[in-house]
Amino acid sequence: MFWQTSRFSIDLTSPQIMGIVNVTPDSFSDGGQRQPSDIAAILRHAEQLLHDGAHILDIGGESTRPGSPAVPLVEELARVLPVVREAVRLGVPVSVDTYKPEVMQAVLDLGADIINDIWALRQPGAAQVVAQHPACGICLMHMHRDPQTMQQAPMAGDAVAQVVQFLAQNAQNLQALGVQPERIVLDYGIGFGKTVEQNLTLLARQQELLALGYPVLAGWSRKSCLGAVTGLEVDQRMVPSVAAALLAVERGARIVRVHDVRATAQALQVWQAAQPAL
Repeated sequence: MFWQTSRFSIDLTSPQIMGIVNVTPDSFSDGGQRQPSDIAAILRHAEQLLHDGAHILDIGGESTRPGSPAVPLVEELARVLPVVREAVRLGVPVSVDTYKPEVMQAVLDLGADIINDIWALRQPGAAQVVAQHPACGICLMHMHRDPQTMQQAPMAGDAVAQVVQFLAQNAQNLQALGVQPERIVLDYGIGFGKTVEQNLTLLARQQELLALGYPVLAGWSRKSCLGAVTGLEVDQRMVPSVAAALLAVERGARIVRVHDVRATAQALQVWQAAQPAL
């Protein structure tokens, strides 16, 4: 199985680690560690993630933590474009976490490989931007409501069935615009308008999403539901995050989006070494 992106056909035979590069002052997990204006520090962080074992870099200029305010377009462009311009020279796939079509077009023009959209390309014009690009990779994520309100009234009922139906429909909509299925990856959106129990059920029943035939990306890193289970604060959640990533891979996810790249890579090395013995 391969994920077709702008410059790379990513081999998903082995699990791929997507390292998180926040270009924000207010992300829930590492806000304030690197200011958006300090491009050199952000790029050093990106290079360290690659050294630690990341295969893909995911650059984002707007926090999507619960209750976070939207970032104006001009500000997001000012944060993201200088980092993308340099990151595409690092020789690895570069993903950009955005839902704004103007940002999508700008980063694709700079050579970005993947658009990772929490809105699953539902913002006006977004689907058209990626459909008109000849080969960029696309990650469609499920989100209930929006970042400002998603945890005020989480989903009701069977989250798995709703997530599967939503992602299947949005993937079909993209293909109707001419997007080849090998460009599409699905993310079930841990923490985006779901209860702790629903998040854990999505992991337990991940196979139902895999049955759609697309690769799955799992984004458990440092999420609040891990804190609810363990009682740990966000900066203490490395071990639960690695455990969740490993469980997701064991259950078929092909990409894990993480902050703690080195620890995740080490855990996956052990998992992969054990595969011939199973």
